[in-house]
Amino acid sequence: MKILSLEETDSTNIYAKKHLAELEDCTVISSRRQTAGRGRLNRSWLDLGEGNIFVSIVLKPSASFNKNFVNLTQFLSVCICKTLELYGLKTEIKWPNDVNINGKKIAGILSETVMQGASLKGIVLGFGINVTASAEDVKKVTDKEVTSLSIELSRNAPDKNEFLTNLLNIFFGDYNKFMEEGFCFIKHDYLSRISFLGKEISVKLPNELKCGVAESIDDEGALHLKDNNEVFVLTIGDII
Repeated sequence: MKILSLEETDSTNIYAKKHLAELEDCTVISSRRQTAGRGRLNRSWLDLGEGNIFVSIVLKPSASFNKNFVNLTQFLSVCICKTLELYGLKTEIKWPNDVNINGKKIAGILSETVMQGASLKGIVLGFGINVTASAEDVKKVTDKEVTSLSIELSRNAPDKNEFLTNLLNIFFGDYNKFMEEGFCFIKHDYLSRISFLGKEISVKLPNELKCGVAESIDDEGALHLKDNNEVFVLTIGDII
């Protein structure tokens, strides 16, 4: 693992993709400031201050794509939960990979795969975590409720570098095993941190809205949503 620290960038994911050819496998790119962060479904990720985490991990696991790679964001969500729990917090995963505390978002994840024809050039696994954002800072986000480590602890948050070190140790400690076994390796940990199964939910897809009862999460990490007698298998979307 090599850590590359930047003062400022538009997005650590954009930086990683621009420099992908020269970056080694398992390079971690961290930036103090991020001016154009992005989340899933082309949403923005607002920079709430230098004490927060803006990071991308460059992964080059093979020359060809493996189905287990699509679950890397869910693996990372479990790793983020485990890190937050080191500080005594109770976490929840909002399918597929948002990390919440008390119903408020604290971390977001974006994975981008770079292919050249049939050849895999690399995977950029980006994430943002609100560590030191204040109650005033989080009000800047208007489309959802968000929180931070310092707010939830009701005291000064731990140093973000300490937090990131703990997270990377958990991530890379289980990375090889996850790559071998895929979602099944984390399924128990993932399911233990979700609370929407058996409930009526709505899932926003890129071009439509699906409603129904959340029946299960399968061995590929997909959500099974039942509407009357029809079951939809969803691999992307937002629970709203």
